[in-house]
Amino acid sequence: MIRVFIAVEISPGTIDRIASAVADLKLKLPEVRWTAPANFHLTVKFIGDIETQRADAIADALDPIITLFPRCTINAKGLGVFPGLRQPRILWVGFIGDELTQLAERVSTALVSLGFAGETRGFAPHLTIGRWRQSDRRTANLREAIARWRDHDFGATLVDRLILFQSVLKPTGAVHSKLKVFKLNDQAD
Repeated sequence: MIRVFIAVEISPGTIDRIASAVADLKLKLPEVRWTAPANFHLTVKFIGDIETQRADAIADALDPIITLFPRCTINAKGLGVFPGLRQPRILWVGFIGDELTQLAERVSTALVSLGFAGETRGFAPHLTIGRWRQSDRRTANLREAIARWRDHDFGATLVDRLILFQSVLKPTGAVHSKLKVFKLNDQAD
């Protein structure tokens, strides 16, 4: 069994700007377990645990859909928390770009044909930068800590490919490796 997801890699400049915000926030939110910048990515579809040989079927189902989809640009903007400020679990950077939502819908639809569950909620493009531990969700400083970054523009990323990643969970954090890269269409309409 392997654990897999489909994601977009973020541009290096955007990663650097987000990492600067994380460095600032670490001092103010010590109870958060932070995502390493090397693991910054925008998940389009989390699949979960599958039998290793199913990765090929996923690739075969996605390849014709993704190669026809045009490249697009997304913008990283603002910080927020899921589900809310009172009981935060996830600290995230948001992304803006309608094309990304369309791409996520197409990916989800293609995977339904393989027996994977479709999405039950709308796609909310975001990059998880931190998680609260179940036992430590202090929020006294949260509103003030993220206020500076709430509407901050972290930069643009050209989405020219999607990646099927394998994720191995380790005590030191997840380790991601690329299983398959799908290039988006680079032809102008």
